[in-house]
Amino acid sequence: MTIQDRIKTRVKRSKRSVFLRSDFKDITDYDQVGRGLRSLVREGVLMKIGYGLYARARVNRITGKLMPDNAAGADGVLIEAMERLDVDYKFDDLSNMNFSGQSTQIPASVKIVPTDPRFTRKITVGKQRVNEAR
Repeated sequence: MTIQDRIKTRVKRSKRSVFLRSDFKDITDYDQVGRGLRSLVREGVLMKIGYGLYARARVNRITGKLMPDNAAGADGVLIEAMERLDVDYKFDDLSNMNFSGQSTQIPASVKIVPTDPRFTRKITVGKQRVNEAR
């Protein structure tokens, strides 16, 4: 079994949809993990969402384009990525009002804002992204 096959098997069997590069450090060294992940991105098994961050991907039946393989969509992937990185975050005001029941309006997309102003990492899933801290 090749390194790429071992990484692919771990991705397919995992309950997670977001993976860090360090999740595969027990398989082989840093450089070979990077090559394996790059080849899985080319195959369409994974999509790169940030530096050292990957999300499991699948092909959309309607558009034929890659999309994150998560029941909550891009918002769920961004939330899971922030939790995997152990970064505190908050939602924008409109989303908070909807979650608390103060408003029945559903936002088109949930805006995730890190609470630490030093967090500058770019995490992007399609057109969804983590906004800079305020």
